[in-house]
Amino acid sequence: MTIFLTLLGKILPLYFSIVLGVLSTLILKCDKESIAKILLFILAPLIVFNATINVKLDMSVVFLPTFFFCFSTVLAFTLLYIFKKVYSDNTSNLLAFSTATGNTGNIGIPLAILFLDSKYVDIFIFTVLASILYQNSVGYFITAKGNFTAKQSLIKVLKLPILYAFILGLVLNLNHIKMPEIFIDYSFFIKGAYAILGMMLLGMGMEKIKFNNQYFDSKFIISAMFIKFAIWPLFILLFIYIDKNYLLFLNDSGLYMVMFLFSIVPLAGNTVTVATLLNVKPEKMSLTVFISTIISLVYIPFVLYIYNS
Repeated sequence: MTIFLTLLGKILPLYFSIVLGVLSTLILKCDKESIAKILLFILAPLIVFNATINVKLDMSVVFLPTFFFCFSTVLAFTLLYIFKKVYSDNTSNLLAFSTATGNTGNIGIPLAILFLDSKYVDIFIFTVLASILYQNSVGYFITAKGNFTAKQSLIKVLKLPILYAFILGLVLNLNHIKMPEIFIDYSFFIKGAYAILGMMLLGMGMEKIKFNNQYFDSKFIISAMFIKFAIWPLFILLFIYIDKNYLLFLNDSGLYMVMFLFSIVPLAGNTVTVATLLNVKPEKMSLTVFISTIISLVYIPFVLYIYNS
């Protein structure tokens, strides 16, 4: 009960930002497309650059985001192949993209701070790059492919500044060039803005939601919940078991905890950003993300209790 209440206290403030997003659209008539562009083209690249240039790189640290990026990519294309047989429209693209990632930033990082030592918190934040890069490259491509050709989708991906922010940060890190101290505080402000605006956009996407067959797609929601809350943690637990008993590559309980936390977060709010920009059923995506976030309030403390036991 103590763990549950502590976790609830960490997550509940995020819902205030969702409410602000709803109010900003209904009362102030704010434009959610503009917010989505700010998140995708300005804040996300700055966050990726800052994390990449500052992290201390070694084999295990580099392995984690590489592993999760590859896992998300393989999972997304596998799910796309499967759901193309179920849906005749771009719903299959949206479902494949959204369930192959998670809310590792807005919810994952507070979880890491709560359950991990400071050393592993930094590693978790660097691992979050896997989600951001996937969502804004492969995930963006898969979602765009629902409305555009493969060539057009690839061109859209290559226009995303986040890819070049990651490359620049990596090059500077490898050459031991660090961020000037005068920008350290500013980087914290950017993370805060990204978290708040990201959750507000989720609320803004709720504006036109109606609980009918158009938006409340039970098959879509159940599939998304099963993949995110069952397939993800089971696969990661299988990998941890194999590495702990046979591979011995990571062989670190702290890194295992990083991986498990990464696998149990709900659907990512940034999927709403991409769905909004590409006009691929953003209202349906907003509702599904919101439901997964509510479920996670009970699901996360439960699976952490099982894992620690």
